[in-house]
Amino acid sequence: MKVLIIFNREPYDSTDVTWNGLRLAGKLLETGQEVRIFLMNDSVDMARDICKPPEGYDQDLSQMLKELISQGVPVKVCGTCMARCGIYKNHPYFEGAQKSTMAELAEWVTNSDKIITF
Repeated sequence: MKVLIIFNREPYDSTDVTWNGLRLAGKLLETGQEVRIFLMNDSVDMARDICKPPEGYDQDLSQMLKELISQGVPVKVCGTCMARCGIYKNHPYFEGAQKSTMAELAEWVTNSDKIITF
């Protein structure tokens, strides 16, 4: 089964929403599902090395994303959002996070069995 997970929120927004989405991605991957991740809006910061956990937060969300990439999960990042969104506007993405477009997201949506947003 192809599962697309779309993230929209700032990685460290005083909730565990993004963390839970990344945990779900890992569990789906463990069960043999094909997982794809698309980052939009303020979630694009998660794919930037400059993004670090705030003091007192015990999870490194960018590192979790890198681990998913190392396990073969494709991660695409909205190119328009890179310049418009997040605290770290215009900072580069780390290796494995691919700059993408709305057209590519549309293709992933039409070719997915399940779509989940966080």
